[in-house]
Amino acid sequence: MSPNQAAAERIVKRGLGLGAAGLVGVAAVYVLALRFTPVEARQGMAQKIFYIHVPAAWSALIAFSVVGLSSVLYLWLKDPRLDRFAAASAEVGVIFSAVMLTTGPIWAKPIWGTWWTWDARLTLTLFVFFLFIGYLALRAAVHDPAERARFSAVVGILGMLLVPFIHLSVYLFRTLHPQPIVLKPSAPSLPPEMLRTLLISTLVFTVLYLGFVTARYGLGLAEEAREEARDAG
Repeated sequence: MSPNQAAAERIVKRGLGLGAAGLVGVAAVYVLALRFTPVEARQGMAQKIFYIHVPAAWSALIAFSVVGLSSVLYLWLKDPRLDRFAAASAEVGVIFSAVMLTTGPIWAKPIWGTWWTWDARLTLTLFVFFLFIGYLALRAAVHDPAERARFSAVVGILGMLLVPFIHLSVYLFRTLHPQPIVLKPSAPSLPPEMLRTLLISTLVFTVLYLGFVTARYGLGLAEEAREEARDAG
């Protein structure tokens, strides 16, 4: 085994360990949410999905922001590690977006009476999701590493620029989504027990993101190391 392959294997193991810790944390969060967090008076038990939906959204938007920042740095420094990390973060972000876009309608149906509505936040979120699916498709279609990294960086930066508008959309447009109850200038609107559960879940999902992106980065590094060894042989 080459030094690069050994390093990649260590990174993958580190990522899998973090990911496993995150998955255990998700299970613990739902025990906390179902047994030790009050039921919301108007929404009832349907509101419990909030503790998965919101942290998944947070992780997705963080992942897409990291793609954009890594892409900016790649265009400046031309370091392939930055391109590899951007690709890993994009894949993980798409996974968390899928969770967000699945749990949202499940929550919306009993509360809004509809699975989906084309309001500003939902539409923009879906657009960003498809943009990053396109980012991954672009990476699969372009085989020259330098061109792939350069083209992907442009798309990643454009995606990052849309992320703040998802948060601001409830201020800029009429939408069924309520205005922010935590990320706002004044104090959070949630009761302390609900806020505690949400913050713990957000931390758990952040650990899950770090684990997944670390493992995916290591797998990309291992694949490159195998290709280099094959070319050398």
